[in-house]
Amino acid sequence: MNREEIKKILPHREPMLLLDDVCKEDGTAVGHYTVRGDEFFLQGHFPGSPIVPGVILCEILAQSACVLMDAQLEAGGTPVYTGLDKVRFRSPVRPGDTVETRCRILRAKHPFYFAEGTIRVGDRLCVSAEFSFAITGE
Repeated sequence: MNREEIKKILPHREPMLLLDDVCKEDGTAVGHYTVRGDEFFLQGHFPGSPIVPGVILCEILAQSACVLMDAQLEAGGTPVYTGLDKVRFRSPVRPGDTVETRCRILRAKHPFYFAEGTIRVGDRLCVSAEFSFAITGE
């Protein structure tokens, strides 16, 4: 699905919508985002050597995983982080990179969802994490 289709599921909007496209493959969300270089989060992080902040990479993972909860979100729920575990930043993401996310839901007990995911740029593993959400406001 493209950005307009993603907006039908996620409540995020520019400048915080951080997926260009995403699809579901056998219970896994596979998403992409190309870092343009003019994003707000690169301003000052770091002058002359911009690197995408780790918290933004975690947000990209979360948005990708939330596509797997489309039924709950389309019903008016809002996903909020409840935890981040075993987060590892292995390689920096820079302007011009296209990240690929792979996320899956490990278990769910509504309104809580537990997931894991990775971000890669090509063959390079950049981030791995386990995380959880609560769906609020339904």
